[in-house]
Amino acid sequence: MDNESKKKRFEAPHAFIILIAITVLCTLLTWVLPAGEFDRVYDEVLDRNIVVPGSYKLVESNPVGPWRMIQSIYQGLVESADIIFFILMAAAYVYVLMETGALNALAGWLLRKLGNKDYLIIPAFMLLFGIAGTTFGMFEETYGLIPAFIVIAITIGYDRLIGGAIVFVGVATGFAAAILNPFTIGIASAISGIPLMGGKITIMRIVSFVLFMSLSIGYVMLYARRIRKDPVKSIMYGDPDNTRGLDKLMTREEVMNMPFTTPQKLSILGFVLLLAAMSVGIVVYGFYLSELAAIFFIAMVLTGLINGYRLNKMADMFIEGLKSALYGAILVGIARSISIVMIEGNIIDTAVNGLASVISSLPASISGIGMLVVQNLINFFIPSGSGQAVVMMPIMAPLADIVGLSREVAVLAFQYGDGFSNMFWPTAVAVECGIMGISLNKWYKFITPLFAMMFLLQAILIVVAIAFGV
Repeated sequence: MDNESKKKRFEAPHAFIILIAITVLCTLLTWVLPAGEFDRVYDEVLDRNIVVPGSYKLVESNPVGPWRMIQSIYQGLVESADIIFFILMAAAYVYVLMETGALNALAGWLLRKLGNKDYLIIPAFMLLFGIAGTTFGMFEETYGLIPAFIVIAITIGYDRLIGGAIVFVGVATGFAAAILNPFTIGIASAISGIPLMGGKITIMRIVSFVLFMSLSIGYVMLYARRIRKDPVKSIMYGDPDNTRGLDKLMTREEVMNMPFTTPQKLSILGFVLLLAAMSVGIVVYGFYLSELAAIFFIAMVLTGLINGYRLNKMADMFIEGLKSALYGAILVGIARSISIVMIEGNIIDTAVNGLASVISSLPASISGIGMLVVQNLINFFIPSGSGQAVVMMPIMAPLADIVGLSREVAVLAFQYGDGFSNMFWPTAVAVECGIMGISLNKWYKFITPLFAMMFLLQAILIVVAIAFGV
């Protein structure tokens, strides 16, 4: 059998197929696992319903049938409309920006300025996104920026994985190694009855951020250096998806000789102002997806006008931009169908209760690691950071008291388990892989070694926190 035949025989399944297979599996679990739920009470301070510890009870079984499972795919698309349309609006802007040649011109300017130090683009932007994640909890808001960084990364000689990792791994690492993130440790600390800042826990979080960002940046830069020396070592080597949708892409030599015109400079200035507007809007005015989508739309129109495009041409480019992002946008809805099935089958609380029971049976010396493992597993069932906080922390905080751990350690285990596994579980990464245009199997080939190192570092830091009485 020749290599081409082997490649076809062992072709990795499509991301749609993987997610639908997981949906089918969860549907089967609704027939196997007992249905159960916790009582929940409304917390006026948090403005959320939180779980009542010890209130888990069995409820009437509600297994999801095949017909309802298929309907959940449509329902997932509907319930994910805010994220889907945000991705589409952002993609339309990036498409127009790419059509102007401004991203290629920017890459050429950076190469001329940095010379053989162009690799500094990686740590600079990863740290920027990491800081945004660790402070004000930026995460989904970066989805629209991924295509732009893919263009820049490929143009200067890397691959699609590097462009996606600069944004996604950067912001996800900061989000997980949170210092102030109000959506995760803010809610978790409030539920646990401990202050967000102060003493050893703040020092621990700062150290965590430095260590995890260093690990992530170092890993991505090492991969970038390896494929720069030998492009054959790129995970995307020979994959037509590496340049899919990038018709205006130019070679490194071409962009270095490319002039940086005034309209292109103004377009890039608009891109910088867009980043600033996003940051200010999120931090000061509480902007989320609808407001950010409006900012992207305004930026798209202004970019078109700056470059002298007629309205009809801009409308055509808008449609083309939507087409370029449709794959990733649809993945969002299919991924949501998994949660819908588990919620309707009433098996999420059953999984939470069962895993929490495992921790309570562990010796005190390893219960901290047990909490970390459980939080990683729970993130498959509850991908939302704030959603996981209101379900898990009312259980984990008093459980920490019982097994002799501080509640600060329980929150630390929560933030690690919730955040870092967002780069691993398909219920989370399928969306980002869709936006990046990368198959899940190639993403796992790239991220698995990093995730393994991250998990080891998480476990070490949990042990250190317990040893030093955090």
